[in-house]
Amino acid sequence: MCVNYAPVQRQLLRDVFGVEPPEAEWRAEAWPDYPAPIVRAGLDGAREAVLGSFSMVPKSRIPPGTRYFPTANARAETIGERSSFAKYWKAGQLCLIGATAFYEPNWETGKAVRWKIGLPGGEPFAIAGLWRAWPDGAVSFTMPTLNADAHPLMNRFHKPGDEKRGVVVLPREDWDDWLACRDPEVARSFLRLYPADAMVAEPAPVQPRAKAASA
Repeated sequence: MCVNYAPVQRQLLRDVFGVEPPEAEWRAEAWPDYPAPIVRAGLDGAREAVLGSFSMVPKSRIPPGTRYFPTANARAETIGERSSFAKYWKAGQLCLIGATAFYEPNWETGKAVRWKIGLPGGEPFAIAGLWRAWPDGAVSFTMPTLNADAHPLMNRFHKPGDEKRGVVVLPREDWDDWLACRDPEVARSFLRLYPADAMVAEPAPVQPRAKAASA
């Protein structure tokens, strides 16, 4: 599961994703319930960027006394069934989650070591996402994940014995087709793990608290 990633910052939203950034700021790293930008299709079909909370149901939206379930990730196998995701998956509320890296724990030394995973040269990329809006206009989002037991890179992460999972890195040529897709079965055809030989990974110990994005 991916619960920590580096969102793209303002200039990359303009230069790579072709959208104007949201006015509010966000941090250099995102964790569940942190604000971060997503790119979705606007009412006219054109790309637009909005600031959302990283978790489909943020903790602040959970009524007191209700059991908490993490929703920063959504299992692709059940995304059309779970109440937190199904309505929005069936409605085709798909988005791009711009990133320059995501982070996973590697246990090959016998203890958890945070690793940074991304594309060569720090190239920005888009993770497939699903979003929802709240009655007050706020937005939140989640990352669908796939089983990665057989993936040569992603199977190196998480505790021994745990199922290996991976997020979906979308090839750039698929971005607009993903955003325009409104058929959940067709959307499933986009959910593929990125080739291991096209990715890079290295140890990246946790740094001091990430600073807010700069203009």
